[in-house]
Amino acid sequence: MTKDMTKGTPMKLILGFSVPLLFGFLFQQFYSLVDTLIVGRFLGKENLAAVGATGSVNFLIIGFCMGICSGFSIPVSHKFGAGDPKGMRKVVANCVWLAAAFGIVMTVLTTLLCRPILVLMKTPENILEASYAYIWIIFLGIPVTFLYNMTSGVIRALGDSRTPVIFLLMSSFLNIGLDLFFIVNLQWGVQGAAWATVISQGVSGVCCLLFIVKKFEILRIQKDEWVPDRHLMGTLCGMGVPMGLQYSITAIGSVILQSATNTLGSDAVAAVTAAGRISGFLACPFDAMGSTMATYGGQNVGAGRLDRISRGLRSCVMLGAGYSVIALAVSVFLGRSLAMLFLDAGETAIIGDVRFFLIMSTVFYFPLALVNIVRFLIQGMGFPTFAILAGVFEMLARAIAGFVLVPLMGFPGVTLGSPIAWILADAFLIPAYFHVRKVMEKRLAWDKAQAEDTGTEEREARRVSPVRSKLKFI
Repeated sequence: MTKDMTKGTPMKLILGFSVPLLFGFLFQQFYSLVDTLIVGRFLGKENLAAVGATGSVNFLIIGFCMGICSGFSIPVSHKFGAGDPKGMRKVVANCVWLAAAFGIVMTVLTTLLCRPILVLMKTPENILEASYAYIWIIFLGIPVTFLYNMTSGVIRALGDSRTPVIFLLMSSFLNIGLDLFFIVNLQWGVQGAAWATVISQGVSGVCCLLFIVKKFEILRIQKDEWVPDRHLMGTLCGMGVPMGLQYSITAIGSVILQSATNTLGSDAVAAVTAAGRISGFLACPFDAMGSTMATYGGQNVGAGRLDRISRGLRSCVMLGAGYSVIALAVSVFLGRSLAMLFLDAGETAIIGDVRFFLIMSTVFYFPLALVNIVRFLIQGMGFPTFAILAGVFEMLARAIAGFVLVPLMGFPGVTLGSPIAWILADAFLIPAYFHVRKVMEKRLAWDKAQAEDTGTEEREARRVSPVRSKLKFI
């Protein structure tokens, strides 16, 4: 049930691991995509804008949860790559304690503060109540967000990227059915879309948990391994919190940009909502590549195989470049048709804005590919702080777009926010990767020298006094 990524051809391993992940991210996007599609078709453009107005604050909070879980899974992959099953089980046990604590605290805080946040973001009055009703339920489901992301992250850290996809496929169809039932049959409005999302993700999380319990003998945690370890929890927080902050810091820029978009009216919000859902769907391969490189980098660092990391990076960048061209072609030739999935054909102005947004985004998809590939690789190698710094660059770019470009240019200024953010993040991440690699080379060289010195001392001790040497190892 596991996959060792420290041996074999990097390109083959990356493709084999990322393709199931890709389907997982595609199905995960169905949660938001189907919500948006059904809301837009059955409840109208104002409710579509209401769901979309929560997008940035949703990313701010849920992204933090996902980032924490991704960070927690990195030490799991390190222990697996190093061949330390007992240490790996202790890591997983402490992950459970931390995820439960974070889940409870964040649920309480976000459900209390979501209305003031929406008001602060200048959410248009005609969609404020619907936005609040939707996001309050999403935040109420934060514990199941932790459950799914934590369990699926552990499964992937052991090299199994296929199983979480199967459970996501099941829950995605459940999400579609619940959306239609709650919105069309029960007339629950946007609240129905939110409940469908929470319930579906909860089902996928429970399935991942049951799978771990029944199938992974290597993860059957013993009683003594459940004891909380302060030092280990500190290490896990040192990995998880920076990755969570990376998402949140990035999202702060998105919140600023969303606030600026809100000032353009509900039609602009509706256009950005539809375009954002389509763009998120098209960007799924980059998410899969990023998660793959986190596991690939983590296992190879754990095994001391730095020589394989550069080869894997080159292979993944080639895949990212090829897909970027495909995504641009889809936006150019199918952008208008994709927009009409969410909107009535008569909304020609909004449909035109959606297509323009998509083209502006996909033109810069290769920089986005590099952001995902390089950032997650660095994180997998054990340097999560760089993710925060890259997020700062993205935040600044989107803030500039929100404060300067949108007031000057209107809707085109909104479309430039993310491309500028990706380019600035790359300007930091690419040099950061070479720095990280040099640091790791020095660490491994030092460890090797220490091991050789220890071996020399032990051989000398055995030669001088075999009895003393024997007693030393008893």
